[in-house]
This record gives sequence, C-alpha cells and structure tokens, in this order.
Amino acid sequence: MSFNCDKYQELATFLDELRANVTVGKLNLHELKQNLAQLQEFFVQQIVPLVDANYLEQSYKTEINKQLRLLEVDVMFLQGAKQLATLQSRLKTIEERIDTLSKYCQAITQPIKQEEK
Repeated sequence: MSFNCDKYQELATFLDELRANVTVGKLNLHELKQNLAQLQEFFVQQIVPLVDANYLEQSYKTEINKQLRLLEVDVMFLQGAKQLATLQSRLKTIEERIDTLSKYCQAITQPIKQEEK
C-alpha cells in the first residue's frame, strides 16, 4: 500500500471520528469544532505536501480542500442555529458534507486496493 493511500485512510478515520461527534445524541459544539480543527490541520500538514500520483488524485485533493472549508462554514452556521429545525437541518448538511469527503478518500484509495488484488 502506498504512503499516499495510508494518509488518505488516516484522513478517512478523522472523518469517521467527526461523524461520530455529529451523530451522537448530545451534540458538543466545542468538541466538534476541536475535531474539525484537528482534521484541517492534518490535511494541511500531511495531505497537501503529498506528491500526487496522477491528475485524478490532484483533483480529489482540491475538492477535499474545498469541502473542508465549506464544512467549517457549516459548523459556524450550526453554532448560530437557535431553533430545533434549523439545528437539525445544519447537522444533516454537515453529515452530508462528511459523507462526500469520505467518498473522496475512498475514491483515491480504491484504485490502489484493486491493483493489489
């Protein structure tokens, strides 16, 4: 397994932890923001410097970067939610964004797994 694949799988693990924080019955906004900050820091320090294997990986990396920034905005909007319906809507948006990020990680690591077989 390549080094890049390992890093993207690690990113997927961070996303799973973030998803768990969002879907838990008692939402802890401080912890959610802390997890997001760690996720973004990992991306900047560990993923951005990677040499891309191909143009497709570069495209996914660019999309992941964009989605992470949008996720940060989603969390800020969540923080401002006052009504239950708004809160639920914001949480759903955040979950969908995390799913999208997970799919990008899977798309990068999947071809590598198929080549190993």
